[in-house]
Amino acid sequence: MQKTTTTVRPRRGERIMAAINRDPRTAPHGARNDVLLAVATTALGTALALFVGDGPRPDALGWTLLLTANVPLAWRRRRPLLVLLAVVACVAPYHALDNDHAAPVATSMVALYTVAATGTVRRTLITGGAVLGPALIINALSDPAEALELLRISGWIIACLFCGIDVRYYRRYVAAIVERAERAERTREEEARRRVAEERLRIARDLHDLLAHTITLIGVQTSVAAHVLAADPDRLDRAAVAKALDDIAGTCRSARGELRTTLEVLRDLGTPDARGSLPGLHGLSDLAETARAAGARVELTVRSGEVPPAVGAAAYRIVQEALTNAVRHGGRDGGPDDLTAGVGVRVRVYEEQDALRLRVTDDGAGVDTGGDGGMGRGGGAGGGGRVTVGGGAPGFGIVGMRERARSVGGSLEAGPRDDGKGFEVSAVLPHGKDR
Repeated sequence: MQKTTTTVRPRRGERIMAAINRDPRTAPHGARNDVLLAVATTALGTALALFVGDGPRPDALGWTLLLTANVPLAWRRRRPLLVLLAVVACVAPYHALDNDHAAPVATSMVALYTVAATGTVRRTLITGGAVLGPALIINALSDPAEALELLRISGWIIACLFCGIDVRYYRRYVAAIVERAERAERTREEEARRRVAEERLRIARDLHDLLAHTITLIGVQTSVAAHVLAADPDRLDRAAVAKALDDIAGTCRSARGELRTTLEVLRDLGTPDARGSLPGLHGLSDLAETARAAGARVELTVRSGEVPPAVGAAAYRIVQEALTNAVRHGGRDGGPDDLTAGVGVRVRVYEEQDALRLRVTDDGAGVDTGGDGGMGRGGGAGGGGRVTVGGGAPGFGIVGMRERARSVGGSLEAGPRDDGKGFEVSAVLPHGKDR
């Protein structure tokens, strides 16, 4: 069954308010409406001249001036000031000939209102003075008895001008409200896009850290198992092979659980702010155990209380990347016989001066200057560029660690140790708990 949609037509009051709020120069069908308005004022002026006796009925010249005065109203939106001048040029001699004075009132008021509603206050006041001033002066000099009556008529003209000014300010007020609402809507959309981009970047970093860490450890553990099998085939150490395979299985299980937590953000469409359970300082011991299973000698020291989740997650990822680089690139001479020897890694996490500080050092030899003065270990020197590690493919290890630190307002330094024996990563992550 095909569904049909019905368009709800705005009510009459809503259409009237929309017409008032809209700038007349930008309104649709403006020229047509002005022509219709000119016809209406012509009909009204004719009726007043025929049936309302406010002076003698117009003669042939009077009728010509009266009808001609309505013609310029068809262009009142595009040239309001010129239209007013044209109307005055016809109405002034019409009144001077002492024709019916009520007939051209509607035409004059429409022209004055248009000037006030579309122009500035200064222009409106100057226009009103230019129209009323000479008329009052000439009438006061020629016929003082009619001066009071002209002042009464002038009150209606001033009221019409101020009505146009008020409508103009009201339209500007409505336009400002609409513009603020549209700007707020654009700001919300930009904020939503920014948050989506930040969330994608966070997920990309998490996936990079998780997969790089897991695949590196699995590769090392697999190399250990292959080394045990190839070292002495006649005396196969089944226990060592079984332990290496168990370590691989445990690493895969851990990675699968963390990967599931990370991807839950993408599955949960109803809660765009969902971030899952962030890793923190409590997971550092698991990272140390995983690295030990890969053959590294890890010494972990954590002296810190509770920190904000974002700071804890940044510390976790930095330590994870540092351990991954140490296990991957920290072999004594890079030969397969050194895979079982293991690299010594010392991890220190402590609080000092309102910040969480990390220091990860190893005694490995896998530091490559890359031939261009940059640091190795999958990152860049100085500006954080992309540098080849050990003759292999370039990576973003140190770049990612620096981004992790900067995401919480901290800093990170990485490079060879001063004594030339190994590599060191140090980070300062402000947490602001004591502020």
